[in-house]
Amino acid sequence: MGPEALAHVLRPLAAMFNPADYPDLLVGLDGADDAAVYRRSEDEAIVVTTDFFTPVVDDPYAYGAIAAANAMSDVFAMGASVLLALNLVAFPEDLDPEIAAEIIRGGAEKVREAGGVVAGGHSVYDREPKFGLAVVGRVDPRRILRKAGARVGDLLVLTKPLGTGLLTTALKRGAIDEASIDAAAHSMARLNATAGSAAGAAGASAATDITGFGLAGHGLEMAERSGVRLAFDLSALPLLDGARALAGDGFAPGGSARNMAAFESSVAGMTSIQDAETWSDLIYDPQTSGGLLIAVDPGDLPALQGAMGDQASDAVVVGVVESGAGIRVFGA
Repeated sequence: MGPEALAHVLRPLAAMFNPADYPDLLVGLDGADDAAVYRRSEDEAIVVTTDFFTPVVDDPYAYGAIAAANAMSDVFAMGASVLLALNLVAFPEDLDPEIAAEIIRGGAEKVREAGGVVAGGHSVYDREPKFGLAVVGRVDPRRILRKAGARVGDLLVLTKPLGTGLLTTALKRGAIDEASIDAAAHSMARLNATAGSAAGAAGASAATDITGFGLAGHGLEMAERSGVRLAFDLSALPLLDGARALAGDGFAPGGSARNMAAFESSVAGMTSIQDAETWSDLIYDPQTSGGLLIAVDPGDLPALQGAMGDQASDAVVVGVVESGAGIRVFGA
């Protein structure tokens, strides 16, 4: 759903559940974050999230792995680890069982890679395949990463390149073949576990994962909840191979237009950017299993990159936190 429609349908829940009545619900619908967090003791809280979607690639195994990585990403964005997952399955009645098995296998192997276990699930018939997970994780309640907390002067670090929406849309339209998005599929299937752990170890101020609302939308959530402005250097943004060529050329998915309509009034500087249509397609592009956006003190950047280990080169500085409100773009 688009951001405005989603806010509308969730509005009645705010009246039903007063946060003051649930003191152990540390993260819920009030100032919604990437996942819900419920404190069980002084040292442990459970983290719960869910996500599922239709296929983004043709290969069943890869689709299952990507969907699982995407669902678990919200747990990692909170600085948590995965405990268990439940499959969420919607398959057509005439789908070849071997295809369904490969989708589920791809997801299960990603859960195992994350250190968790698939403990069950639920399936229904549907005309279009859909797959994802309900995920339960664990975190020290004193070390939760949230969207709120970014501080003026922090650096903004992005841990995966942008462009998955553009590339998967081009694939669906037959404009590129499966081989052309191998790098994108690899990026989408890569877990954000290392990035989330590194952010926690480095004492990051705030974090979120970049998914359906794109860099601009999820960045704006961080800005609003932190009471700051995020300034993005467009020339520093990491992009998947082929994404820039597709941007501004009619391959933006439908979610891009919804994101732009919802967020562009809070994005300053685009009118001064050369090739603004291309860059708009990139910052509003809805990502599948995108990277983490991390706000970190400049002095803690070496610790973050060190904790990333062999993924250190993926931790790209893409901007800075400023005083003010909203998003500012520059540099292209």
